Amino acid sequence: QVQLVESGGGLVQAGGSLRLSCAASGSIFSINVMGWYRQAPGKQRELVAGITSGGSTNYADSVKGRFTISRDNAKNTVNLQMNSLKPEDAAVYYCNADGVRGHSGSLHRNAYWGQGTQVTVSS
Repeated sequence: QVQLVESGGGLVQAGGSLRLSCAASGSIFSINVMGWYRQAPGKQRELVAGITSGGSTNYADSVKGRFTISRDNAKNTVNLQMNSLKPEDAAVYYCNADGVRGHSGSLHRNAYWGQGTQVTVSS
């Protein structure tokens, strides 16, 4: 089993910055893709940013140029640096790990999610 624990959410003024962190633990040999999703009240969960084990990244258009995703493969951690935050960035942010391979070599069928961390942006 794999657990994801997020940290770093909170309240920030518009234009400010926050850094989210996520640590994956359990029987993990490698993780193909780690990412951040968010869900605002009344809206569907959406991809914010993703990063492969090789370092390839993709971002939602709404956060390009403001958010930066990074990861440490050795530590199974992923971070999201959020700058120039806007009120519309407010949401619960979830960490995701997909393509997890255990030490036995088996590929986990399901992706894993963290419990979520709240980001609030005041205008």
